[in-house]
Amino acid sequence: MRAHNRPDTGTPANEVALAEASAFAWWSDFEGRLIGVYRLGSLAHGGFSRRYSDIDVAVIAVEPLVSAELDRMRELATDASSELAGRLSIFWADRFFRAGRFPPLDRVDYLDHGAAIVERERVRPERPPLLEIRQSLRGAVERWSQQIRYYSELPALGASDHKPYLRSLLYPARLLYSWTTGAMASNDHAVEFVRRHSIPDLDVDLIERALQCRRENGDLDRLFPERSKLEHQYSVCATVISRS
Repeated sequence: MRAHNRPDTGTPANEVALAEASAFAWWSDFEGRLIGVYRLGSLAHGGFSRRYSDIDVAVIAVEPLVSAELDRMRELATDASSELAGRLSIFWADRFFRAGRFPPLDRVDYLDHGAAIVERERVRPERPPLLEIRQSLRGAVERWSQQIRYYSELPALGASDHKPYLRSLLYPARLLYSWTTGAMASNDHAVEFVRRHSIPDLDVDLIERALQCRRENGDLDRLFPERSKLEHQYSVCATVISRS
């Protein structure tokens, strides 16, 4: 087993500590069943928000994990931090990436940004082609459209609505970045991408204001009146997708 150094200064210490404590607990509890445990998402490629980010962790196992083992992992994470464990999102696959929960874009994130906490060897799956990523994104776009309908009928943001509403506001940037490049990056990088590429009719100002709110860990109430613009953002993205 190789233990790896902590990320650069500025990465949230408590969330990294949870990822590390969970990884080492899993490594000990599952003796020989695991190949590596990694930080993914904003905890690996930057742009982490203490209020809005999940704590994304990838687990590569020798053989497929079963439900009881995943439940045990969540239990051990709760032991490490009952406060933060609810934000932990576990992606996992067997050695051959034939089983598990590891969507195409997250596999790309693992290949490009996965930061090892512990590993015995680095397993590298085949990189998902752009066509596979776009097929996966079509399903995500449909889920986004359902969110848009939900927010259009919502009279006010509840406590649990802020995080998904922020993601809905930022999603055009993330979608268009990944649809075009086949890669995954931070929200900052994705927003910079749509700013530079001048997508016709896309309301980049709204996306940038949402990003600023994310950076400040602020409430979304001041942007809630903008929910009426999400249908337009969806239409712009649908047009880009239809032309590809």
